[in-house]
Amino acid sequence: MSPKRLSLALFWLAAGTMHFVAPRFYDAIMPGPLRPWARPITYASGVAEVAGGAAVLHPRGRAFARWWLLATLAAVYPANVQMCLNPERYRRFPRWALWARLPLQFVAAWHVWKGTEA
Repeated sequence: MSPKRLSLALFWLAAGTMHFVAPRFYDAIMPGPLRPWARPITYASGVAEVAGGAAVLHPRGRAFARWWLLATLAAVYPANVQMCLNPERYRRFPRWALWARLPLQFVAAWHVWKGTEA
């Protein structure tokens, strides 16, 4: 297995697991209209990330993993925007770090693309 693919799988497996280890953080970044369902959405996004990371590991799952993880990145992007627009809620993070998350989503998308190539 290539280092790119392994790093991709490990990243998503770890990221998804964190939704169950520290769900309050993910609940807190939920955009306003979704807050009534924050915990189920937090768990669902954790499952989505773990499923994508696991799919990367199997050759027949890579095409699925590519599109699944890209869709997951698109789905969680509003939470990152919400953090930038409400920095007073996230005082433990410097503002520059909140804004840095936005372009990092595109780096993550590139990692997904490259890590799922045949």
